[in-house]
Amino acid sequence: MALADQELNEIEQVLAGPDAGGFAYGELRRRFPHLVLTRCDASDVTEEPFRSYPAFDLHLLDASDHCAGVTDDPAKATGLILAKRSGS
Repeated sequence: MALADQELNEIEQVLAGPDAGGFAYGELRRRFPHLVLTRCDASDVTEEPFRSYPAFDLHLLDASDHCAGVTDDPAKATGLILAKRSGS
């Protein structure tokens, strides 16, 4: 399932908020139950983020095949990786 522009806009609103570090994961889980959602430390992900925010780097996850991987194509995204930035 591809990420629509409206979904990307909603995700950005959540992650760009001033208190995103404390509630973003739960809020995105609530709004997008159809997406795989993973959180980790930013140092755990070597790929360039799809987008960066004050508290998180956002990576798109493609788990449509037998091996999951990071993608930069919203049309292939089946989930999100929230990589917490240090100091956030």
